[in-house]
Amino acid sequence: MKIAYLGLGSNLGDRERNIKTALASLADYDGLKFLRSSSVTETKPLGQKVQPDYLNCVAEIQTSLSADALLEVLGKIEKLSGRERTGQIWASRIIDIDILLFGSDVIKTVKLTVPHASMHLRSFVLAGLCELAPQAVHPLLGEKMHVLRDRLNGENFHIDPRLPQLVSVAGIIGAGKSTLAQGLADAFDFRLLKEAYDSNPFMRDVYAGKKEYALDSQLYFFLSRMEQLKSGNFKDNKIAVSDYIMNQELVYAGIWLDKIQFELYKKINSEMSRLAVEPTVVIYLKASAEECLKRIHLRNRPYEQGIDIKFLVQLCGEYEKLFAKFAACPVITVDADKCDFRQTGEVEKIGRQLNYYTDGLK
Repeated sequence: MKIAYLGLGSNLGDRERNIKTALASLADYDGLKFLRSSSVTETKPLGQKVQPDYLNCVAEIQTSLSADALLEVLGKIEKLSGRERTGQIWASRIIDIDILLFGSDVIKTVKLTVPHASMHLRSFVLAGLCELAPQAVHPLLGEKMHVLRDRLNGENFHIDPRLPQLVSVAGIIGAGKSTLAQGLADAFDFRLLKEAYDSNPFMRDVYAGKKEYALDSQLYFFLSRMEQLKSGNFKDNKIAVSDYIMNQELVYAGIWLDKIQFELYKKINSEMSRLAVEPTVVIYLKASAEECLKRIHLRNRPYEQGIDIKFLVQLCGEYEKLFAKFAACPVITVDADKCDFRQTGEVEKIGRQLNYYTDGLK
């Protein structure tokens, strides 16, 4: 006997009744036992087509059927409910029933992919699974459902291969962004986009306490990043990895700039940043101020040696605020205090996760 999890959705007719009828129909088939279902949630449809909102839930079942036989049964239930398959990915439907998990099995056939190929990108699926089985582990990603849920911050995503594929590494100074980005570029042949620290002519003066250069420094960083993130630079269909995230601009600007400078900078940032390629996925290196200060002293960049713990603690707080409400793409949070990104194994572990959040990584 296997424990399996099903995802149900409806956006036509009496949506709630459609779901209840489908759940009740499971009892009509030998080898199937309905155990329980999650709360029903309402979600916006994915894709570009205008259509009604969905009601969704997750069901837990016990079955002696094979995965292929279960798929056949679910198809019968859909057909009896009045669903007509059109072959369109984002089409409206009376009822949709997907196999999310089938025990811990990994299945890849013409008709069936398990775990469901997009379940880790759907908050409504992961929320339901967390109600029923929060400790369940994704057989491919190797992460518990609550970890995958938290990466989405309540949003639902799909991977669009037509868009530039950008992996952005974020974190405070000393978290290991550049080392990880370089490691990913080397291991997976990503195009590397590096922050222009060493070429910024104002950086040393700013770290030396000369605040009159702060706006110049911020604009230098901003313009160099904008140059790197032009959409025209991504026409080779190659995944790029940056050791920064565009959203960090306002974090540092809010600390370095005075009120007048900050308002001017925000206006410039708001007008121009919309032209930059957005990340497909962010890797957030969550690191303590104490550990980062040790690393800053070890790497011994002269202009960084005046950085104190108070500044790093402030940065930690601002990054936590940023990612607490971040909704542009999935965020993979890594405990950077426990990682050495000079080790190939650490880099490859993260790279394997990226395989499920980008298009093109093989």
